[in-house]
Amino acid sequence: METIRNGNGQVAREHGRPKLKRSLGLWMATALVVGNMVGSGVFLLPSALAGEAGPASIFALVLTGIGALLLAGVFATLGRAFPRTGGPYAYARRAFGDFIGFQTAWGYWIAAWVGNAAIAIAFVAYAAVFWGDLATNHLLAASVAAGLIWFLTAINILGTRETGWVQVVTTVLKFVPLAAIGVIGLFYMDAGNFTPFHPAGGSDWHIGAAATLALWAFIGLESATVPAEEVKDPERNVFRSTLIGTFVTTAIYIIATVAIIGIIPATQLANSSSPFADAAHIMWGGCWGNVVAVVAMISTLGALNGWILLQARIPLAAAEDGLFPRQFAKVHGKRRTPVFGLVVSSVLLTALMFTYYNNSLVDVFTQVILLATLTTLVPYAYSAAAELHMFFSDRALFSARTLTRDAVIAFLALAYSVWAIWGAGEEIIAKGFILLLAGIPIYLWLKWRQSRVLTVPEEFERVERPSVAERVS
Repeated sequence: METIRNGNGQVAREHGRPKLKRSLGLWMATALVVGNMVGSGVFLLPSALAGEAGPASIFALVLTGIGALLLAGVFATLGRAFPRTGGPYAYARRAFGDFIGFQTAWGYWIAAWVGNAAIAIAFVAYAAVFWGDLATNHLLAASVAAGLIWFLTAINILGTRETGWVQVVTTVLKFVPLAAIGVIGLFYMDAGNFTPFHPAGGSDWHIGAAATLALWAFIGLESATVPAEEVKDPERNVFRSTLIGTFVTTAIYIIATVAIIGIIPATQLANSSSPFADAAHIMWGGCWGNVVAVVAMISTLGALNGWILLQARIPLAAAEDGLFPRQFAKVHGKRRTPVFGLVVSSVLLTALMFTYYNNSLVDVFTQVILLATLTTLVPYAYSAAAELHMFFSDRALFSARTLTRDAVIAFLALAYSVWAIWGAGEEIIAKGFILLLAGIPIYLWLKWRQSRVLTVPEEFERVERPSVAERVS
């Protein structure tokens, strides 16, 4: 058994026994990336962008797509060089130490289960098309959302392979209809819908705000790096699945958004609550609203399944390094799943659902996704900075042939992350900053507890330390 100790001397990770099972192949890992990206955001993305900047929002989406691909390049390179459970957390801690590592884990963990609340809310909103009481009965809606959360938590407890198969099936079922509407919709566009290019006119096109808003639909591009120790041949498959998943999803987002902006007049699109359904109705007529609602429910189901998997892996990795309560590091059963982390995260998620269901679905959804996006951007920025740092401190991990290219990508990804954080606005930045600071007392408590465990009494040292004569002999 190999034991690795961190800078403080405590046991950080034990190798020689299987902590987690390698159950995710290339296509399961790719489905995890695509499935976590294509969640609730894409179905409202064209309307949200049209309301923010009109047809000019296409520029914002392209910028966000470029930023997403840059970040995917960072995570793909880091995932190949350092395939460790925890993804962004593992990279930040290796580069910058325990405190930045803890901040990354704390922010990402909160973003995961808070963002899951937004996904569950979206599922209920689409389900209300078939069960009208969900739109008016808040307690019923919260109960349905909680039932879905715990159903998917149970699947995750069964094992990573079962989670992976659910992800593959739901990804295919939601991705194909979205691609079909986007590609076929290109032949139904009306050039007049692109004028005026920006309804407000002037030089301020709100591109920064629109780009940050669009980023919610791209969150999850790092998904294959988080359960890296459960991916088969991670040096190869984490790299490939991250790039393939992000590129394919970005392409479909851009094609579909351009098509829908060209199909639906700008004023109508800005006020649409179901732009894909409206576009399908214009193209083919009939009751396409119900069809798109089913696709949206499948989409949110798959995204929630994948993010419930991730919400337990970040604290698991941090707990193994002594930066989260040690119970989060435990895995259970023959399937080697982190049951404690899954259950605790889902309990917090359920509590959040019932706390906010006195408010309207739209208000809750908007506030939750903005905070979740911001708290995810901080780990993204730390990861890009970590790659730049590791080029100097751990150069042997990387290919010398591509070092210059990877350094440029990492620098641009860091610049994009900072720009996207700025685009979130002062109020959301302030709330996110306070949320990150709220974790500091937990970090101090963990460090205090470690100092007590690691303090060795002088009497013990005198008894155990061998004499000079003994050492010579």
